[in-house]
Amino acid sequence: MAERHRYPKSPTTYLIRTVVIAYLVLLVVWPVALVVTNTFENGGEAMRSIVEDPDMVAALRLTAIAAVIATAINTVFGVTMSLLLVRNEFPGKRVVSSLLDLPLSVSPIVVGLALVLVYGGRNGWMGPTLESWGFQVIFSTPGIIMATAFVSLPLVIREVVPVLQELGVEQEQAAYSLGASGAQTFWRITLPSIKWAVIYGVVLTLARSLGEFGAVKVVSGNVLGETRTATLAVEEKYLNFDQQGAYAIAFLLASVSVVAILVVFLLRSRETRLERSRT
Repeated sequence: MAERHRYPKSPTTYLIRTVVIAYLVLLVVWPVALVVTNTFENGGEAMRSIVEDPDMVAALRLTAIAAVIATAINTVFGVTMSLLLVRNEFPGKRVVSSLLDLPLSVSPIVVGLALVLVYGGRNGWMGPTLESWGFQVIFSTPGIIMATAFVSLPLVIREVVPVLQELGVEQEQAAYSLGASGAQTFWRITLPSIKWAVIYGVVLTLARSLGEFGAVKVVSGNVLGETRTATLAVEEKYLNFDQQGAYAIAFLLASVSVVAILVVFLLRSRETRLERSRT
């Protein structure tokens, strides 16, 4: 087992720890704690009203569907793109890698407007043609899924690429030399080696997808019971002075993300302990 190096503890060390903890408390812990306390200020009344409202249930269902489909798309695309970037050399590789970070640097509102320009039913480049085929993108579920997938596109890739680079190609080349096909090498060698990076990427993508607001607001149309998502419902309830309802929906969205991250943390801790016990 590798020996853990201990750094000397000086007053500067304690000062940095205090600053970091205070920063996290003020920026993350305190605001989230206030959401929880405001949600349950009157017991479970706010949560009960959300669950009993058919429109809110429809909004939560649409949010879950869009997040799951966008996560599945970005997982397949992210793993494929990561393998392409790490295992292959081609002209424009750096440009492609830079473009993958574009969703993180561009405002979601801009993303929504860009999708409207391309897939809008009236003046979009492809929208009128798609609608003549009976496929509406903007102001419907496909548009919401596309906007959600766009803003969470790089998360799986940025988790998998460093692991693939560290892994190297020796094990894969050994499998090829023993007669394994490309598919066999991927499923038995590559995927088990990058599984935690993929899982982390999936969790981050799911959490980001559940909380997407700006791009979805532009492309959804916010039709009650049809294209209104949970984040749009939070805004609407807050602006209509139903703050407890807004806090309750926000609490549900945050809870799913936190639970997913905790589950991955516990599973990875268990895996780490098992690996240490084997060595």
